[in-house]
Amino acid sequence: MKERLTRLKTIRKLIKNNRIESQEELLGHLTQEGFEGTQATLSRDLKLLKVGKISDGHAGYVYSLPDDDDRRESEEIYIQDFLRGYVSIDFSGNIVVIKTFGGHADSVSLALDSMNMEEILGTVAGDNCIFACLKEGVSGEQFMKSLKKKIPDLEDE
Repeated sequence: MKERLTRLKTIRKLIKNNRIESQEELLGHLTQEGFEGTQATLSRDLKLLKVGKISDGHAGYVYSLPDDDDRRESEEIYIQDFLRGYVSIDFSGNIVVIKTFGGHADSVSLALDSMNMEEILGTVAGDNCIFACLKEGVSGEQFMKSLKKKIPDLEDE
């Protein structure tokens, strides 16, 4: 996970400090920085960082990072989606089960994924239930503590 976090920080730095027009160009910069990766991984990283393209004022477009206000607003929307859709949270070993109202599992899962919690390896959503796999050594209690830091309004069960 450390490599991923380091890669994400490097991507932010590269976009802030360079005029980058394509994923191919960005991948070249990352390779120069010592990272190996595929276009698919880079695409997921850009989505996670909420990177967009803006007009360069001429005939092209360049990558841009969201500003802090946009990032906070986006996080608040995800938190509201989570709170609006979840019913209960339980865990066993490194598996967390989040029950949701019918049809809300996708939006709650997307919200959880968008919070970029280091404790989670991945999520799978059904119609009214989400399974989240925690990293090795992370307990359900640790996960809940981190989730409550992100979502202070989360109710104790």
